[in-house]
Amino acid sequence: MTIIKTPIEGCLLIKPRIFNDDRGYFFEAFNRQKFADATGFDIDFIQDNQSYSTKGVLRGLHLQKGEHAQAKLVRVTKGAVLDVAVDLRKGSATYGQHYSVVLSEENNDQFFIPRGFAHGFIVLSDEAVFQYKCDNYYNKESEGGLHYADPDLNIDWNMSIADVLVSDKDLELPFLKDASDFGF
Repeated sequence: MTIIKTPIEGCLLIKPRIFNDDRGYFFEAFNRQKFADATGFDIDFIQDNQSYSTKGVLRGLHLQKGEHAQAKLVRVTKGAVLDVAVDLRKGSATYGQHYSVVLSEENNDQFFIPRGFAHGFIVLSDEAVFQYKCDNYYNKESEGGLHYADPDLNIDWNMSIADVLVSDKDLELPFLKDASDFGF
């Protein structure tokens, strides 16, 4: 695997080593020891999640607050998404900044997002299957997030905001300037 550091400390793009032949391809999606050796993060992922969405569905920007914060390793097994992480770590040099990357079944890239970030994605293809590993269990009482159209974040979702499909719950999320402390 190849590890690419992003402009936001801790967020990493992971490119797998893919073995192609006339039968198809093979790659190791995750190996805890190799991940720790390559990144310096010895993460114990304890929950795997998967979602299916259609073009224009925007999920996010979500997070788990305080002691329930989650690091995530995300990837797409069908289709393509624009994946976004927003740094909410107090004292971070990149607080309030975001990084985005296209993840797809063609590139097989993975994106590591440490604790202390809001996270979301928008589906760019007709449909997408999105998978992610978490290092902490989901806790409903610790849900939080930011509004996807926050003008201060200025995220380019690669699609007109008027065309996105968003849950009612995500429409109610606050802008960063109005958000309470997330415990990071």
